[in-house]
Formats: sequence, structure tokens, C-alpha cells
Amino acid sequence: MPYLPILLFALLYGAAMLMWNLSWLVAAAYLITSLSCFVAYAIDKSAAGHGRWRTPEGSLLLLGLVGGWPGALLAQQWLRHKTSRRSFQQLFWCTVVANVAGFLWLSSRMSAA
Repeated sequence: MPYLPILLFALLYGAAMLMWNLSWLVAAAYLITSLSCFVAYAIDKSAAGHGRWRTPEGSLLLLGLVGGWPGALLAQQWLRHKTSRRSFQQLFWCTVVANVAGFLWLSSRMSAA
């Protein structure tokens, strides 16, 4: 069930690609951003375990907002990181909703141009 949002977004992305003729570069951008976000979570998890400098939560949320949320979600599940902080989770899901809404808005605008 935790992977359902990624599956739903993949289906939504596929529909948007068909409806609005999106470039594969958009998918590449999501993939690169997601990978970067996953790595940022992994680095933060390691730092937390070793008492080193931590990545600010705002930075993790911003990476998710700009398209890295699928990678963040995978990191949260696989690394068990940032899953118990309720305030962070609430903000995280707000960034997911904002990103998907922005994706739909921009995709529809790109097709009109």
C-alpha cells in the first residue's frame, strides 16, 4: 500500500503523456530528482546514526516538492527514515499534492502552447 501513490502517479503520467504529448525529458527529470532525493534521505539517515550534521527537513521537503517525492517515499519505506515524525509526514504529503497539481497544470499549459 505505501507504493500506491507512485503507481497512481505513473498512471497519471502515462495519461498526461497521451493527452498532452509530454516529452520523455519530463520523466527523466522526475527520475533524476527522485534519485537525488533518495540519496539525500540516505545521507541524512546515515548522519543521524553517526551524530553528524543533518540535512535540514526543509531541504528534504523542497527536493520532494520539485519532483523527488517518489524517491523520498521509497527512501522513507526502505530506510525507515522520517516515517514517525507526524509533522514532517503532514508537510511531505502537502508537497506531494502540490507537486502533482503543479505537474497537471504545467502539462496542460505546455500542450496549449
